[in-house]
Amino acid sequence: MAARSTGTGTISFGLVSIPVKMYTATSSHGVGFHMLHKKCGTRVKQQLFCPYDREVVERSDTMRGFEYAREQYVEVTDQDLDAVRAERTDRIDIVEFVPAETVDLLYVDKTNYLGPDKGGARAYKLLAEAMERTKTFAVGRYGVRGKDQLVLLRPYKGGLIMHQVYYADEVRPFEEVAPPAKVDFRPQEEDLADRLIGELSTDAFHPENYHDQYQERLTGLIEKKAAGQEIALPPAEPQAQIIDLFEALKQSLKQKAPAAATPKEEEAPAAEEAPAEERPRPSVKKAAPRRERVRKAG
Repeated sequence: MAARSTGTGTISFGLVSIPVKMYTATSSHGVGFHMLHKKCGTRVKQQLFCPYDREVVERSDTMRGFEYAREQYVEVTDQDLDAVRAERTDRIDIVEFVPAETVDLLYVDKTNYLGPDKGGARAYKLLAEAMERTKTFAVGRYGVRGKDQLVLLRPYKGGLIMHQVYYADEVRPFEEVAPPAKVDFRPQEEDLADRLIGELSTDAFHPENYHDQYQERLTGLIEKKAAGQEIALPPAEPQAQIIDLFEALKQSLKQKAPAAATPKEEEAPAAEEAPAEERPRPSVKKAAPRRERVRKAG
């Protein structure tokens, strides 16, 4: 079944304009849960509650606010947002071309396929093949949802894909991670590590060889419980302790086993919400025309 496009756009650089269609490239899968009332099993509803007035608030009686200091807010209206939004456009403006090897995948956020739209096949193919020959990515800007989205275009299987990427100030520097202490290794340890990597190496990354085992176990558990079957917890496997790195490498080479899947981290139980305490009403700075509606701090 042919994919359905999620939108259209125009790749623009210099005097060249290439009409394209966008397609969703990835989608995550997961099992969703609803919160139920333990007493009767009914699905509960979420409500907005004001701890100052101690009453349930309708969504129509709320406004958007930004906390610029503790319990100090400024109101931001739809008109305010309209004033700062970027021009809504379907244009993907290429700013520059960069060597592909200089792009750090850490910055990639979201991926879309780009396909040629009516009348753009020749220019689309020319750009894709030129980027493939020169081993370059295109850096551009895409006005989406009123925001200037930084994007990367790259050749892919004879066509083009677009990555939405983070800005530099949205990526935390690796230097914030505490570096390991200086360590010296014996030649035997380095040789064993290299051999272990060699034993577990394949010709390429084949993602189709991997699947979400937790998802499968969870789906199976739900099916069994829906059928009225009792669920027994499997015995916990003992965790091996690494006493000596050299010995551990040798044992790993003997086993020649593929790397074990990372176990799912247990989720910490959600803390019970403490009852709201009496506190002064938060200060809200609203838009000028509506200032008279602000209720003074009491």
